[in-house]
Amino acid sequence: MPKNVLAPPRSPKSTNAPSLAEQTVVSEGPAPKPLREKSDPNQHDFDVCVIGGGPGGYVAAIRAAQYGLKTACVEKEFLGGTCLNWGCIPSKVMIAAIERLEHVRHADAMGVQLPGPPTFDFAKMMARKEKVVEAQRSGIGMLFKKNGIETIEGIASFLTPNTVEVVSGKERRKVSARNFIVATGSSVAKIPIPGLEGPNVWTSDDAVIATEAPKRMLILGGGAVGVEFAYVFSGAGTEVTVVEMMPNLVPTMDEDLGVELARLFKRRKIAVHLGSTLEKAHKGKNGWVCAIKTAEGRVEVEADVVLLGVGRKANTDKLNLERVGVKLHRRGIEVVNKKMQTHAPHIYAIGDVIGNIQLAHVASAEGLVVAANCAGQEMEMDYNAYPDVVYTIPELAATGLSEKGAREAGRDVVVGKFPYRPFGRSMAALEQEGFVKIVADREFGEVLGMHIIGAQASSLIHTGVAAIRLEATLDDMATIIFAHPSFGEVIGEAVHDALGHAIHKL
Repeated sequence: MPKNVLAPPRSPKSTNAPSLAEQTVVSEGPAPKPLREKSDPNQHDFDVCVIGGGPGGYVAAIRAAQYGLKTACVEKEFLGGTCLNWGCIPSKVMIAAIERLEHVRHADAMGVQLPGPPTFDFAKMMARKEKVVEAQRSGIGMLFKKNGIETIEGIASFLTPNTVEVVSGKERRKVSARNFIVATGSSVAKIPIPGLEGPNVWTSDDAVIATEAPKRMLILGGGAVGVEFAYVFSGAGTEVTVVEMMPNLVPTMDEDLGVELARLFKRRKIAVHLGSTLEKAHKGKNGWVCAIKTAEGRVEVEADVVLLGVGRKANTDKLNLERVGVKLHRRGIEVVNKKMQTHAPHIYAIGDVIGNIQLAHVASAEGLVVAANCAGQEMEMDYNAYPDVVYTIPELAATGLSEKGAREAGRDVVVGKFPYRPFGRSMAALEQEGFVKIVADREFGEVLGMHIIGAQASSLIHTGVAAIRLEATLDDMATIIFAHPSFGEVIGEAVHDALGHAIHKL
C-alpha cells in the first residue's frame, strides 16, 4: 500500500468494509519535506502549473512550492476564485452585518439601553465587504510572493500534454510544466424560466454586488445559497419568498435541519413554498409576477427581484482538454482515482471543476493531496467525513450520514437529539434555538453522522468530523468532558440521549 495513504476507515467495531459515508475530507499528513531532486529546468518551465487560483488552486500551489517544486499559477481574474470574490467571503460579511444588526435590535433584553431604534446602511455594509475581499485577495498574493510562486494572468488552454498557452488580452505566452493541476472551479448557470429575462433577475454574483435591498424578492432554490441570501435580505428589510422543489429546505442535509429552518423562517416572516416550482414569470406594473406551482395548486407572487439560487456548471471551456486526453462527464472533469489524476496521469483536477463536492474546504483538501502527489509523496483523498455548513443564523452544519441516508445504506441506527434551550450558555447568550442530532450504528455504537442547527454550529461540527474519522463510538464520545457552560455541552447530551441516559432530559 502506498505511503501516507489517506484511505477510508475499516472499523473492527462495525464491519471490515469501507465506511458507507460518501463524503470527503483529508488530513494533510506530515509536514512537507522539500525535494532535493527537481525536473530538468531545460525541459519544462515549471514542475507544477496550477490553472485557477481559487481555494483549491492557490492551496495546491503553495503546498507544491513548500515541497520545493517550481510552481506557477494561472488565474484569469482575481486570486481567491469564486469563494473569495463572489461567494463564501462576501456573503459571510453580509450575514455578519445582519447578525450584528439583530443583536442590537434585541439588546434591550440583555439590559443594553440604546437611544433609539438602530438604523442600517446597506451601502456601508457593501463597502466593508469590498475591503474584506481586497484584504483577503492581497493576502494570497503575499503568500505567493513569499513562496516564490509565479502568478500568470490570463486564460489557459492546452497545446500539448505538457504545454498550455495563456492568453491575456493581446498577449500570449506558452508555459510548459511537468505536472498540471486544473482548478478552474464552477460558475453560475442560469436556469431558463419562461418569461424571466432582462434586468432584476439576479444570480448570487449579482446579490453580492447589490447597491440596495429590494422591497420584494423571490428566491428560486432553498439550498445553501438560497437560504443564506433569504436571511440577509430579510434582515435588511426585504419581503422574501423562497421556492424549493424538494420537500425540505437544504435538501442535501438531514431533513430535521430543513424542517427546523423552515419553522424559523416562518417566524422571520419569510414565505417558503416547498415541493414547488417556478413555472413562468412576466413583467407586471409593479415588478415580476411569478407563477408558482405548489402541491396545493398554483399561486402568484410579485417581486421586484428574482434571485436564481440554483445551478452551477464546471468551468472547462477553452481548456482544450480533449486535445490532451482528459475526459469529461456531465458534471465536469473525470478523475480516475483518489490521487485526483485524470485520464492523463500528469494532469490532476480538483474542486468544483470535477463536479463532486462543491465546497471550498474540500477543494483545498484535494489541493493538498495533489501537491503531495506531484512531489512523489503518494497520497489519496479520504472520502469519508467533512463539514458541510449553511451560514444562516442560526447556522446549520452536518457531517457523515443523515438518518435517512444511514437507513438507506442498510444500517440499523440509533439517534440521539438534544435542544440548545435548557443550557446555561444558551440562555446567557440568548441563543436557545436549535438542536444537535447524532446518528450512530445501533449494534456497535459507531458514530455515523452529526447534524446541528444552532449557535456556533460551524465550529461545533468539527467534533463530529473528528469522531467519524477516528471511528469513535457513542461510548467513546460519552467520556468527553465538555466545558461548562458552553454550547459544546449540547453535543454531549445528544450523545447521552442516543445511549438512553441524557442528564438534562425532562
